[in-house]
Amino acid sequence: MPKTHQFTEEQYREVIQELDKTKNAALRKKLEVLQLRMEGYKNAEISKITKYSKSRVSALVCVYAKVGIGYFKQENRQGGNRRNMSYDEETAFLSAYKELAGQGQIIEVSEIRRAYEETVGHRIGKEQIYRVLRRHGWRKVMPRSKHPNKASDEVIESSKKLI
Repeated sequence: MPKTHQFTEEQYREVIQELDKTKNAALRKKLEVLQLRMEGYKNAEISKITKYSKSRVSALVCVYAKVGIGYFKQENRQGGNRRNMSYDEETAFLSAYKELAGQGQIIEVSEIRRAYEETVGHRIGKEQIYRVLRRHGWRKVMPRSKHPNKASDEVIESSKKLI
């Protein structure tokens, strides 16, 4: 026989208060699942109302029973954050390379990537270091193929010594 969770009146009020405060649609929908379950609806009925699967409804109720409302607040981050360093830490890390670039030295991304991997303590994908650099306004700058004030080919030919 499946385990049914019993909720107190205080927990019900907590969910209702959070529903009133939130403006986020995804969090609102999860809290509505909890509200309906506390009002006595079965998981199958809640599933039809909220368009969540029965297993998702059951999982949300179980998580609330074990962890509480805090889980739903922290779970609802926008965009995620899978970065290894904060923005400020990245800025500090790139500052040494910025000084070298300011002196006119050519900096290779592979060099920055190796140092980044040493700093975070594990390997990273190829694209990740490019995202870090793009986030901080770095761009690919290559040396010119020819000098802008270079003389034309005709002038060069005419200035050569003829035998």
